Amino acid sequence: MELRDHPIELQKFRIRLAISVVFVLTLFSLLYVRFYYLQISQQDHYSTLAEANRISILPLVPNRGLIFDRNGKVLAQNYSAYALEITPNKVPNIQETLDQLSAFIEITPADRQRFMKLMNESQRFKSLPLRNRLNEIEIATFATNRYRFPGVEIKARVYRQYPEKESVSHVIGYISRINDKDLEHLEFKNELHNYRGSQHIGKIGIEESYEKQLHGITGFEEVETDAAGRSIRVLSRTLPKSGDNLILSLDFGLQEAVEKAFGERRGALVALDPNNGEILAFVSKPGYDNNLFIGGIDHENWNLLNNSIDRPLNNRALRGVYPPGSTFKPFMALAALELGKRTPEYSMADPGFFSLPGVKHRFRDWKRGGHGRVNLHKSLVVSCDTYYYSLGHDLGIDNMYNFISQFGLGKKTGIDVENEVSGLLPSSAWKMAQYKQKWYAGDTISAAIGQGYNLATPLQLAFATMIIANGGKAYAPRFVKQIQDSKSGEITDVPKNLLYTVNLKPKNLEVVKNALIDVTKPGGTAAKAAANASYTFAGKTGTSQVVKIKQGERYNEKLINERHRDHAMFIAYAPAESPKIALAVLVENTGTGGSTAAPVARQVFDYYLLGNTPDAADDSSDNDAEEHDHSH
Repeated sequence: MELRDHPIELQKFRIRLAISVVFVLTLFSLLYVRFYYLQISQQDHYSTLAEANRISILPLVPNRGLIFDRNGKVLAQNYSAYALEITPNKVPNIQETLDQLSAFIEITPADRQRFMKLMNESQRFKSLPLRNRLNEIEIATFATNRYRFPGVEIKARVYRQYPEKESVSHVIGYISRINDKDLEHLEFKNELHNYRGSQHIGKIGIEESYEKQLHGITGFEEVETDAAGRSIRVLSRTLPKSGDNLILSLDFGLQEAVEKAFGERRGALVALDPNNGEILAFVSKPGYDNNLFIGGIDHENWNLLNNSIDRPLNNRALRGVYPPGSTFKPFMALAALELGKRTPEYSMADPGFFSLPGVKHRFRDWKRGGHGRVNLHKSLVVSCDTYYYSLGHDLGIDNMYNFISQFGLGKKTGIDVENEVSGLLPSSAWKMAQYKQKWYAGDTISAAIGQGYNLATPLQLAFATMIIANGGKAYAPRFVKQIQDSKSGEITDVPKNLLYTVNLKPKNLEVVKNALIDVTKPGGTAAKAAANASYTFAGKTGTSQVVKIKQGERYNEKLINERHRDHAMFIAYAPAESPKIALAVLVENTGTGGSTAAPVARQVFDYYLLGNTPDAADDSSDNDAEEHDHSH
């Protein structure tokens, strides 16, 4: 029989019971404190989180602004269509999904290639287009099989379209998908918030430079959702503001006239209104179809454009640099008069060459045997090299640089698009900094006729010509003439921008202008192109050397590879008495300015001043009475 000490056991039981009660009360106290913290102290915080689970904030992407020419011709527009899109992180096997989708919707190898390229360049949680512009049958077919493809959906999208393609591709540029570099740039400018939901951004041309105006302001929509994330109803909406419309100074009819005048030849033309700097025509040949870049260009088309010997992606008007050749001479002539190194009456004998004192080497004139007695007027009319060899030697390179730089050569013009290059107007300081070499007298001789180290863009030559045409006013070239508010429809003019004025003596300017008029008259190097014109225009022909000719040899284009032949150049303005248009023409590898570049300018003037439609381009050339600016 077991004996128990009941008092001791009762005491132990009471102790255990007390400990248990304390433990339970402690637990309940902690639970109460936690409940109080969650439901009272943090009520606002968790209510907000709960509301966020119930409400989604969706961005509303604004419509991109339209682009028109000065006469209302649409150059960039929008249209709505449906796209088949995939969110990569929601799809277990991309290739298998693509194969299965092909059974319902046509997916070409180019579609696959473009999609894989986009996927490699984008974040995997973003919806990426596989096929754009689905038709009604494709939409219906996918809708009935939607359940088979998680992470794949059809979305309504607004697409950009460029109706005129190649004709204005180098002006308008294009939009393309936003990449990591774009995101970094937007974040740096504190504009990333305005691109929520946006997939595209301007890349080059007007689309890039006026991105802020064209993009608009993103709106937002508060949407109530269920537990599965499906939309139930819209709680509130802040509408987006569409991008502003841009009205360019560009005349598309003139642009087409330039294209027709060029035909299949390569080159560039820039035409400005000398009274305000507005760009009337801006052509780089060949162009490209800028629509190819909108959804991401496929590998095949990219290779065709990027590897083409004709370099269609190169904006020759803005970024192509060429020796200006004899188009440089009017600025040399003005330098001679303004700096007192020549008078209009001074004349010299031209034996067909020039030699530096004490040097046997001869710098040849383009005309064998020379031009006889030559003054400043005649030197421009017949484009006498020897006159400018002598003038360059007397001026010196730094005087040439200091004076001619006022006309915008060797620096950017301030045009209202990105990526302009500065060209090169050499000086002794530049050569020392670039090559650690001193400047030689022979360098000056070549530079004096626009060769040697000289490099200019067609835009810069048009800018410099504008300054002569209007008497010294340097207006910043600009594409955008007006901006139209997308909401109010109000149109605001973009004011002309006078950068500076070149102080020229009227009598000196008149001497040069009269000579440029006579360039287009009988005896001048552009007489054939100007024959029978019902208006007077002024101009200067030029030849831009591509490869050097060996000492003692004469230029013969028939013996030279076509790609190594000289470029033809021409600068001009019209009407000469009251200029309305100033331009620069470059025709690549076609010989001389008078035979190929000047006729293009004539057709442009005829269209702009008279309304005459250009004839088809004539590729023939007559080089017998034209200068080739080879200083060897």
